[in-house]
Amino acid sequence: MGFFRAIDSGASALSAQRLRMDTISQNIANANTTRTENGTPYRRKVVLFEERNSQAPFSKYLKDAEGGRDSAGDGVRVSQIVEDTSAFKKVYEPGNPDADAEGYMELPNVDVVTEMVNMISATRAYEANVTAVNATKGMAMKALDIGR
Repeated sequence: MGFFRAIDSGASALSAQRLRMDTISQNIANANTTRTENGTPYRRKVVLFEERNSQAPFSKYLKDAEGGRDSAGDGVRVSQIVEDTSAFKKVYEPGNPDADAEGYMELPNVDVVTEMVNMISATRAYEANVTAVNATKGMAMKALDIGR
């Protein structure tokens, strides 16, 4: 794996984790949004990742490893952002304008504690990728120092 490929792989992970943090922030910001444009409460969004250029079958990686060629991945990308289909929370508030005929209103399916745990996870993954990119950069600098 070349230096630039390693940095590119780390950069793709940084971009993916940043989008994940943005989505989590959006979920937290809308934790109390009871009515969206379509008339329903806000639905939690989840970011799905996949390997970049993951169309290669396992046999290709096996052959590359046997031949001594590089078989490392090409990084990560966001495949899609999906809405969580879990049920909305129901709260009894008969005076609320969003309440139904029985006095219950639906709240978003966002759990702030879960979102904060996911935010910490995304932050740690981002920090790990920054460390990997900096380590690769440090190795490149050391290699240049050897040539002096």
